Amino acid sequence: MKSENKNVFEIECPHCGASIWVDAYLKSVIKVEKGQKKRASLEDLLAKERERRAAFDRKFEATAELEKKKKEKAREKFEKALEKVEED
Repeated sequence: MKSENKNVFEIECPHCGASIWVDAYLKSVIKVEKGQKKRASLEDLLAKERERRAAFDRKFEATAELEKKKKEKAREKFEKALEKVEED
């Protein structure tokens, strides 16, 4: 915290980097400035994209496997029903 005046304090947000000036006597915010956003490097962006694609691929494979199992169960039920009809 920095103080320009005995009653005015500058507070910097550790999360977003915004600066807020607060008047202790008036108990109000006097001024707000947005903080500078960190820019991600190209390597970071590429790594995030690879992770996103890998997650998508895993979800797709899991969905395909689930559909395959559903079809197999339906085929088994159909064969059992067909055998039952042939017995009757």
